Amino acid sequence: FDRPANILRVRFSVSHKKPKPLLLLLIFLFQFQQNHHRSRKSAMAMAAQFTFPYKYVVSEGSRGRGRFVPKLGRAVASGDSVAPAISEESKVKLGGSDLKVTKLGIGVWSWGDNSYWNDFQWDDRKLKAAKGAFDASLDNGIDFFDTAEVYGSKFSLGAISSETLLGRFIRERKERYPGAEISVATKYAALPWRLGRQSVITALKDSLGRLGLSSVDLYQLHWPGLWGNEGYLDGLGDAVEQGLVKAVGVSNYSEKRLRDAYERLKKRGIPLASNQVNYSLIYRAPEQTGVKAACDELGVTLIAYSPIAQGALTGKYTPENPPSGPRGRIYTREFLTKLQPLLNRIKQIGENYSKTPTQVALNWLVAQGNVIPIPGAKNAEQAKEFAGAIGWSLTDNEVAELRSLASEIKPVVGFPVEYL
Repeated sequence: FDRPANILRVRFSVSHKKPKPLLLLLIFLFQFQQNHHRSRKSAMAMAAQFTFPYKYVVSEGSRGRGRFVPKLGRAVASGDSVAPAISEESKVKLGGSDLKVTKLGIGVWSWGDNSYWNDFQWDDRKLKAAKGAFDASLDNGIDFFDTAEVYGSKFSLGAISSETLLGRFIRERKERYPGAEISVATKYAALPWRLGRQSVITALKDSLGRLGLSSVDLYQLHWPGLWGNEGYLDGLGDAVEQGLVKAVGVSNYSEKRLRDAYERLKKRGIPLASNQVNYSLIYRAPEQTGVKAACDELGVTLIAYSPIAQGALTGKYTPENPPSGPRGRIYTREFLTKLQPLLNRIKQIGENYSKTPTQVALNWLVAQGNVIPIPGAKNAEQAKEFAGAIGWSLTDNEVAELRSLASEIKPVVGFPVEYL
């Protein structure tokens, strides 16, 4: 969902031209609205495949609008079970906030998704794999998870979504390890029919209901709105003051929008903690547009989504074996051919450290400073591999060499609202 051009299957291959962001965003929002209003009957039929500890509650005076909240039950601690400890040394402060998170997080867009990431299928096997990714992340020292209200099922009624699954996994983890500490980030969708600061609070409370939490650690504006952004920022400030969030951030914000957001929140004494943008070794737009420099100057943490370029930097795709589905229209055979020299060098460097290409690509981002990568983990094996990307460092020469090789490759197009 961070990449509507991909979802819509707009055929952007290797290009240096800026897309027409407003048109693409309008098309994307129209598609979201259509999916959002699909019948509850269809959504609940899909949800019936699984057993969820949630119920749909309509509050008094809500005009029939409700939300999914966890069914209350007795939490059972498993004897002397103690959650694996995550050291303070492995954490960093998020911007100017008091929130500390691990140096690498996990993106959970794919959990519950039945379109972009899972070939239009979601089943019990993938559910178990997602649960494995969650547990493996925590077992290997990663406790920061990033989701959004729009991630997951196209039916968007909350029965099957990234937020509800993450909430379920957290609940089960805390039943096993009552003292487990888990940092959760989610996002507000700046849809054009959402107006004013109260819309942010309403959406946040809906997200909290799906997550089964009373507050979240980080709440972000998913993308800049077509209008009304001041109200959205005021809503973030209200969320902090109401104790619903520990820190607030933005996502896909340009340098100017980032500075404006920073200043507006600063007037209320609230730090802008983060800006989540598309950033990887082969997509360095945040450096070229001034976003990275502005984050460093203002003390705003840059959270990097697509840090391994949706798998392109793992080495698993080749010109003979490109990715399927929408990603195949972006990472084409032509692009993958040009990518091979860089991938070969990444592999060679990784062998010197007994690290995989994925771990090298993620470590390169960490080496840029003030960056937290959030690769998406679909199973336990991926989560374990991602955790191995931190706790060691590339040399300055290796960082520079990889940048030089990557500079010879024209980047693919990112999220269109980067240019709004």
